[in-house]
Amino acid sequence: MPTLSQVSRLCLKNILVPTDFSPASRTALPFAQSLAQTYGSTILLAHAIAPEPHRQIPTDHIPEEDSMVWDHARAKMAEFARDGSLTGLCCQMLVERGDVGDVIPNMIGEHAVDMVVVGTHGRRGVSKLVLGSEAEKIYRSATCPVLIVGPRAGRPDRWTLRQILCPIEPSESPAPVLQYALSLAEEHQSRLILLEAMPLVPWQHRSEMEEKSCAALEALIPEEARNWCNLEYMVRWGHPAESIVNQAETRGVDLIVMSVHKSRVISSHLPWPVASEVISQAGCPVLTIRV
Repeated sequence: MPTLSQVSRLCLKNILVPTDFSPASRTALPFAQSLAQTYGSTILLAHAIAPEPHRQIPTDHIPEEDSMVWDHARAKMAEFARDGSLTGLCCQMLVERGDVGDVIPNMIGEHAVDMVVVGTHGRRGVSKLVLGSEAEKIYRSATCPVLIVGPRAGRPDRWTLRQILCPIEPSESPAPVLQYALSLAEEHQSRLILLEAMPLVPWQHRSEMEEKSCAALEALIPEEARNWCNLEYMVRWGHPAESIVNQAETRGVDLIVMSVHKSRVISSHLPWPVASEVISQAGCPVLTIRV
């Protein structure tokens, strides 16, 4: 695991907030507001009109019907934009037709989006296999970081980053995740906890493994960052998702920063992928960086 060379300040010029106008999507607004106020960002409220169902018998498109769909979406968007969390912020509204998994990545590229903030109902188990998750489509396909507000994250009056938990996987390149975690920690003067979860390690080897792992985690941090960052290194034994959620709850962290894997897009609807489990159970938002 190579050391991160330096820490750069985040630039969040444009923050995209997708919505289906549900209560779950509205929970993302206070978190988007906090980031926008800190970084001087523009909020882009986005809605994807569901694609038309396939018709077995071709028919002419009905312009009036299409116009009604778009007018309804724009009216709902205007209502959504009147949320008090957005008062005083620079906001724009984007409405396009298509599947969320296609529309949102297109918007990210077209509008130079630096981060997506999205709320989710956090379906798990059989219902998730059947119904899927719009939020998961977004964070598995987005080319920028995605902040997901799960069902247990609540809607705070003000979101402050006092403690940040950053799980690290030895098999991946940690630089992208660490860049965001360290930058956020510096900006907000947060305590940053680096966590490695190790399942299936016999108890007699745990002391030695913990010492080596903590040394490896410490070696990831640039020398200059150690002078200002309040750091903690932690090893836990067990399934990664369970370890992450337990430590987030025990320590009362305000944000989890973790990676999601591009190569796992196909398996995103398996019942228990790590990121989905963490998002559905964590009591704080989860910032995912695709690697």
